[in-house]
Amino acid sequence: QVQLVESGGGLVQAGGALSLSCAASGRTFSTYVMGWFRQAPGKEREFVAAIRLSGTYYADSVKGRFTASRDNAKNTVYLQMNSLKPEDTAVYYCAARRGATWATAPHAYDYWGQGTQVTVSS
Repeated sequence: QVQLVESGGGLVQAGGALSLSCAASGRTFSTYVMGWFRQAPGKEREFVAAIRLSGTYYADSVKGRFTASRDNAKNTVYLQMNSLKPEDTAVYYCAARRGATWATAPHAYDYWGQGTQVTVSS
């Protein structure tokens, strides 16, 4: 069982930056693929980024602006979001997937955090 707790959301102006954190419980954290997703009102949950030991993978909409990283010693993953746009406004979730293969579909992830709100004003 893995428990995930996100933090770091908030309100920022367009062009600004925010950093999200996701603290995970569990002794096998380093073996999971960790994902970031977001869900805007009235829209489906969408993939943002994923990170595993060997690299990261990003949605085209955030590539070059967002950076995912992880600290296995602290059981924590991060999402640095730069050059934020109003369309980035959403609740952001971190998720954990057992195994080592990439996945962008929400149903492929086994554990979810409670989410943190990110609002970008124009």
